Amino acid sequence: MDDTGADALLDFSLAGKVAVVTGGASGIGSAVVDAFAAKGATVVVLDRDLDAARRKVSDGSAATALACDVSEESSVTAAVSAVADQHERVDVLVNSAGLAVLAPAEELGMEAWDRTMTVNLRGAFLVSQHVGRLMLARGRGTVISIASQAATVALPGHVAYCASKFGLVGMTRVLASEWAGRGVTANTISPTVVLTDLGRAAWDNPEGEALKADIPVGRFALPEEIAAAAVYLASDAAAMVNGADLLVDGGYTIR
Repeated sequence: MDDTGADALLDFSLAGKVAVVTGGASGIGSAVVDAFAAKGATVVVLDRDLDAARRKVSDGSAATALACDVSEESSVTAAVSAVADQHERVDVLVNSAGLAVLAPAEELGMEAWDRTMTVNLRGAFLVSQHVGRLMLARGRGTVISIASQAATVALPGHVAYCASKFGLVGMTRVLASEWAGRGVTANTISPTVVLTDLGRAAWDNPEGEALKADIPVGRFALPEEIAAAAVYLASDAAAMVNGADLLVDGGYTIR
């Protein structure tokens, strides 16, 4: 590769790429949508809240908004079909839709367990599978799934969440193994607590202050920092990154 090619990689440009972001109407997903758009991608937002997704279009961040419940295969099938009809391809998928229901293991109800698994793991698989088929047919693409530090270490009260995120990392590594030879890579990003609106509400308390004290950098992450990691993984600069779990946790899991 000549110097011109190397310089282009270091621009982390997403120009000409079509990116699909689940859960893109809020939280980390919304920050990813904004960052991808700023880097030149054509962004499709998939979200249960269609009105919120449409606001990402009206504010200029996204090109298309589609209703999608990632836990329902019929909804995923319809949404991915619409993406293919409107944009013909998908270059980047970001699985950001997710939820957390916290309780001690002995108290967590089966409804909460099942809902966590259905959204965080089944949902990510369904979208990855359906979008992955489009990518494999073209022989190129990348899948990025938002996991968590809870996929590396055990967190009290997070039994279902940890199980779903550990599963998400495992699923992604299988995709990385099976698909990379056909041009499709897969990776995860594992943040610490992220200061989205929900993150601020959940951790603006003494428990949050105690958790920050266990993070070597002494703070929580910003949504834009997670989005920056997604930009890197979505760019051609990360073409050799496959099956990785990129921890953005301020060093929490090294202790």
